[in-house]
Amino acid sequence: MATYLIRRFIYSLFVIWGAITIIFAVVRIIPGDPAAVMLGSNATPEQIQSLKESLGLSKPLIVQYGEFILNAVRFDFGESFRLGGSAISHVMERLPFTVTLAFTAILFAILISFPLGIQAARKPNGFADKLISFISLFGQSLPTFWVGIVLILIFSRILGILPSAGAGSIWHLIMPAFTLCLPFIGMIVRLVRSGILEELRQGYVQTARSKGLKQNFILYIHVLRNALIPVVTVLGLLLGEFIGSAIIIEVVFSWPGIGRLLINSILYRDYAVVQAAVALIAVIYIILNLVVDILYGYIDPRVTVEESS
Repeated sequence: MATYLIRRFIYSLFVIWGAITIIFAVVRIIPGDPAAVMLGSNATPEQIQSLKESLGLSKPLIVQYGEFILNAVRFDFGESFRLGGSAISHVMERLPFTVTLAFTAILFAILISFPLGIQAARKPNGFADKLISFISLFGQSLPTFWVGIVLILIFSRILGILPSAGAGSIWHLIMPAFTLCLPFIGMIVRLVRSGILEELRQGYVQTARSKGLKQNFILYIHVLRNALIPVVTVLGLLLGEFIGSAIIIEVVFSWPGIGRLLINSILYRDYAVVQAAVALIAVIYIILNLVVDILYGYIDPRVTVEESS
């Protein structure tokens, strides 16, 4: 088990290094001089050169890369050109909003998809199973930005029962969190359904039935626990997906998270904030993957067996 965890940790460090390297490359291979793009068309050559020197863009590329990696280790991505102050500090101010939105979305996904998956597995290929599968796939195929706009139109403009934008109360979370989790509900429903059906074919279920145990007891006490092993793994990964996918949702609902800050920074060419935001999202996603690997190693005993063999 220790070897497995050490290996996963080393892999995660290499992935973080790769993600930061890609961020460095993307900002520097975009067409045009980044300093000139940031200052606009009215900037003088002297102003452009001064900004390039302050950003370190006039140095050789290999020197820029070395300094960028060293600063990234300290989570120092420079000063915000538009907002002033440290770029990472502005990103960290928005992080709690994005994390709150992601956790609420994954809570909604669990509360909706688990009962649907269990119900679909009770009578496979029955009417309820087919209806749940259709609704899940239909919701998964809808564009999230369109769903958000429709929800705003119905619940804010027509019914007037939910706020359409901003933050400040639990009511502001309902529509963006539901919109964020909707595409993933169908996937979780299918995972829960297939996991339960696979476990129901196992020998211990037949033994439990032969002892006279009721179906609901077998399902909720024995089967569901084993069937949720892959679901737990996916939920951990989905939390990272939610944080990354929240960009569009935060713009639609004017949610003051990292996604909205990232879009505004791209529009205003504030590359320091863009680098900090993308790097933080990448690191969070990679760390969540590592945590899921660790949890999976404890939940599934087969991991320990494979490592020992």
